[in-house]
Amino acid sequence: MDVDDLTIRPLAPDTWPAFAELVARHNGVFGGCWCTWFHTLSRDKDRTYESNRDLKCRMVAEGRAHAALVFDGDEAVAWAQYGPPEELPNIHHRQEYEAGLGRPPDYRITCIFVDRRYRRHGVAALALRGALDLVAKAGGGVVEGYPHDMSKQPEGKKMSSSFLYNGTRKMYEEAGFTYERPKGQKNCVMTRTIASA
Repeated sequence: MDVDDLTIRPLAPDTWPAFAELVARHNGVFGGCWCTWFHTLSRDKDRTYESNRDLKCRMVAEGRAHAALVFDGDEAVAWAQYGPPEELPNIHHRQEYEAGLGRPPDYRITCIFVDRRYRRHGVAALALRGALDLVAKAGGGVVEGYPHDMSKQPEGKKMSSSFLYNGTRKMYEEAGFTYERPKGQKNCVMTRTIASA
């Protein structure tokens, strides 16, 4: 597979069907999340497969859900979800994160997902670059990501790529991000300032 043949399109009403097909192929992703976990706090909804799908569809229609979708032809094969903190208020290790927070970022990258057939080919990195390009087109700003820090992984222990919901520290470093601080036992906060395109 040649990643140069893949294209990036924003998540929007016209790309929703391709996004929905990708999510449905993977049983709603992470137990039926539909990539909504970061949109709402736990107390705000019941979190069923159907309610998550409906919420995501409504948010896309209202322009309140953003992602860079990776396409192979007409088929969506990956995404990188991004948005301002008010659009994506829920994050893992919230108390620790907020204790070390200086200034909130303009954007967060909260979830990167790749179709199982396309994993380990650089598609996640392409999705991340796609999200940064869309942030630049929207005016740029400080972007934060929360990747898995593989240096915290026990030596010799492999981690399934399906558990790397936001990629790896190395992938973010290669995309120009700077390490800021740890977050939780195995993740970290990384930032990059993106200029307006």
